[in-house]
Amino acid sequence: MSKKNNVHFQNRERRMSQGSMPDIKASRSPSRANGAKSPTRNGNGSLHKSDKHERPGVDRTDTTASGWATENENDADQSPQQSDFDKKKQTFITRAIWTFVMIAIFFGSMFAGHIYVLIIVTAVQIISFKEVIAISNVPSRARSLRFTKTLNWYFLGSTMYFLYGESVIYYFKHIVLIDRVLLPFATHHRFISFMLYVMGFVFFVASLQKGHYRFQFTQFAWTHMALYLIVVQAHFIMNNIFEGMIWFFLPVMLVITNDIFAYICGITFGRTQLIKLSPKKTVEGFVGAWICTIILGFGLTNILMRYKYFICPVNDLGANIFTGLECDPNPVFIPHTYHVPFIPHDWTFLPTTVTVSPMQFHILIMSTFASLIAPFGGFFASGLKRTFNIKDFGDSIPGHGGMTDRMDCQFIMGFFAFMYYQSFIAVYKASVGSVIETAINGLSPEEQVDLVKGLAKHLYNQGQISHKVLEYLGENLQLAIKRR
Repeated sequence: MSKKNNVHFQNRERRMSQGSMPDIKASRSPSRANGAKSPTRNGNGSLHKSDKHERPGVDRTDTTASGWATENENDADQSPQQSDFDKKKQTFITRAIWTFVMIAIFFGSMFAGHIYVLIIVTAVQIISFKEVIAISNVPSRARSLRFTKTLNWYFLGSTMYFLYGESVIYYFKHIVLIDRVLLPFATHHRFISFMLYVMGFVFFVASLQKGHYRFQFTQFAWTHMALYLIVVQAHFIMNNIFEGMIWFFLPVMLVITNDIFAYICGITFGRTQLIKLSPKKTVEGFVGAWICTIILGFGLTNILMRYKYFICPVNDLGANIFTGLECDPNPVFIPHTYHVPFIPHDWTFLPTTVTVSPMQFHILIMSTFASLIAPFGGFFASGLKRTFNIKDFGDSIPGHGGMTDRMDCQFIMGFFAFMYYQSFIAVYKASVGSVIETAINGLSPEEQVDLVKGLAKHLYNQGQISHKVLEYLGENLQLAIKRR
């Protein structure tokens, strides 16, 4: 009976192979019951030649009579898990490598000199601006409109010209205002910057095309938002560098420290969600990071105050950690003795006075801002990414996402540090640059000559110059006036 059934089955199978069905080598492997995994047919519904004939001795994927390939059940279960593990491992390695690269670049540039830090901040400005304006761009529409991207970069260039020029003129008056070529640009810098912007504005209006108004005005508004939130705030970070490396390094480290301890405290004892924009942020991590940031801020400030390279304003862009800088320290770095109130006289075991630098009180405010306010810059960036349904602003830093993802809190922190320094810490006094600026803009040439003669006479009376120098200046200045 079984032999008859077997012959009947073979005859039926032979008839099927001669019909409209393609010639398929059916497999009677138990793995056939696993189901179809991937089609092995080509475009016209027939099997590929390489799939029609099995090579002897080669272990290939089983093929069913329907033309669908099946795989071993264990391989199907293990392959995705292994690839996910490899992917996570590779991501972790890439992220770790680039973390050390960024740390090396940061500290290397800081020790190499202020000019290198300025270059890095400029690069961060440009990359962040590029990432932010890219998320609202529609490539198909941008290609059909001329000058869309050109205008974005033009506004960036004109804005940076204005901001950089303001900083250079303010901090290097004594160089810029005595140079014949640079003097016209310095005295008319704001008017030149304004006319550059107006030219871009007129060009934008002239480029408007019917049917694209909404897109073009959206790009215009988005570009200006990016200029304000990124370029303008980064400009104040550059001013912090000119005022002294400590005003750049401390805010950056406070934000980094707060971010690290927020993560540690959050995974350790975090329970209560802080804000819906960032579901992983917890109240416990937020408060714990605040306390840790204050403690580390006190310790870091105590170390940095000992080195003039960090506390002195920039008077030489060629200086580095080895050459150092020289200046009269800001009073905020000089220790003061304070009387401790509300201590009874009979409590002799407690000190009645404490000696501390005023900077230690200021770092309390800065640490609090870095912990309680600066993170909202990150929350703002998270909301922006959710609006456009993107995970990162870009892929500028392998393993870390975009530059903006790493700098979202740094911009507002640097802006705050500049405003706080200018309001409560900076010492305003006459400088050589400010005196030269006043003389050039407020005195006539004859009055400027009298000023030079008066200064020369004062220096002679103080024994700083000889009588020959005084006579030489007097004679040549008089001849110069007569020739005019």
